[in-house]
Amino acid sequence: MRMKYVLSEVLVGLWRNVTMTLAMIITMAVSLFMLGGSGLLYQKVGDMKDLYYENVEVSIFLKTDVNEQQRTDLETKLKADPLIKEVTYVDKTEAYKRFQQMYADAPDLVNAVKPDQLPESFRLTLNNPEQYKNIYDEYKASEGIDTIVDQSKLLDKVFGVLTGFQNGALAIAIVMAIAALLLVANTIQVAAYSKRREVAVMKLVGASNWFIQAPFVLEAVVAGLIGSILGLIALIVLKTLAAGSSMAALEGLITPISWSEIFLTFPLMAAVGGLVSAVTAWVTLRFYLRV
Repeated sequence: MRMKYVLSEVLVGLWRNVTMTLAMIITMAVSLFMLGGSGLLYQKVGDMKDLYYENVEVSIFLKTDVNEQQRTDLETKLKADPLIKEVTYVDKTEAYKRFQQMYADAPDLVNAVKPDQLPESFRLTLNNPEQYKNIYDEYKASEGIDTIVDQSKLLDKVFGVLTGFQNGALAIAIVMAIAALLLVANTIQVAAYSKRREVAVMKLVGASNWFIQAPFVLEAVVAGLIGSILGLIALIVLKTLAAGSSMAALEGLITPISWSEIFLTFPLMAAVGGLVSAVTAWVTLRFYLRV
């Protein structure tokens, strides 16, 4: 009987303040959508870093007038370096083949470049790509070396942009979460005030605080759960739209987000939405019932 009463009061309370309830649900949905999206983005940025840094190379380009002795001495030193996992020598012919493959869509550019115009180089795979600076400091003054190029420098810029988007999404999620909390607190206060006489009577007849608070807390929990469902739907819609747009072409560059990862995000969104709403409602009512 008590549970039936509590559930009926939850439904009545949600409908009584329907406009504020809708505002609370929508705000919660947006904040949980941003939270889930930033969480997925954070995970993908981490996966991309691991994927790209595993394959990053340091390229040491040689001068055009490098002699055989200088090249041999450098190769011997590189192969003996404990920081370097693998050393690959690329002569002018191999460099030209790679150039042709890289710019296969620009035949005019390929025809304008001759094999002897491309420099010889050593391509290094490091045991720890983050130690590029040590390689640069060690070999920058060596004879026969023209330039040292590290792919991770470019990747750091790309990941810097992605991290900026990630932090921006998280910041928006936090702002929206604060707005949702304020709406939850305000909605519960209004609902409790509209039932102040019933609450007073229940307190006079000895009803426990838990029994009085339960309908209001459940209202907030239901609103939070509905908001998490809407947030999940928004993520699904975004994933569907992205798959059918020009963003699909980026799947070869970035780690794609799978459907399973999106659906596994929902329990976290629902837990955050329900728990935060419940705690906010309970704290608000604790202050209210003490008046």
